[in-house]
Amino acid sequence: MAVKTVAVIGGTGMIGKSLVEILIADKEVETIKLLVRRPMEKPHAKVEVKLVDFTDRESVQLALEESEVVFCAIGTTQRNVQGNKDMYRKIDYEIPLLAAKLWQEVGFTQFVIVSSIGAAANSKSFYLQLKGQVEEAIIATKIPSVHIMQPSMLLGLREEKRPMEKFLQGTMRLTSKLFIGSWRQYRAIEGDTVAKAMLQAAKQAKSGAHRYTFDEITALAEKM
Repeated sequence: MAVKTVAVIGGTGMIGKSLVEILIADKEVETIKLLVRRPMEKPHAKVEVKLVDFTDRESVQLALEESEVVFCAIGTTQRNVQGNKDMYRKIDYEIPLLAAKLWQEVGFTQFVIVSSIGAAANSKSFYLQLKGQVEEAIIATKIPSVHIMQPSMLLGLREEKRPMEKFLQGTMRLTSKLFIGSWRQYRAIEGDTVAKAMLQAAKQAKSGAHRYTFDEITALAEKM
């Protein structure tokens, strides 16, 4: 399926940046609506930068208009919100869900989101519980086609400094290949690989809700 007009939420993070670059390079994609909370320079002629108030339904709806696919790679950390779980929820749960709920008004039929391996609404982990809850809430909107990426640790460069994550990335690069059998899904994966898989999933346009872990993400990315 050709994908011509897309929207990206969270396009300034590791996966989001890679995704925008991939979308720009894809000849089938004609328009990329980049929804941002702060002003930024337009990175390419195909990109329309949309300054959005994510607490305002109309603001989000106007920015998403005419999109066929919505890609969501938004996310924060406990450090960024200074441990404020309500703020964490506003970013990782409320923003994706607000966008998803607009599918009928806007007309998009596909929603592709980055979640996490181990996401479960009944998890004892705040992070995994939140990811599981947003997965279930998005599926409940009945968007015709939902694709949920569930990577483990992401490998790649970030603008913000995360010393502990950098250390863990180095460790995981060395040890991930030891994860075999049911543990393969916990292998670390490049953010760029996840971004490629997101676009390929959208191009396949399978109806229903689909979750992808390490092997499925890698297989999709290799088709690009």
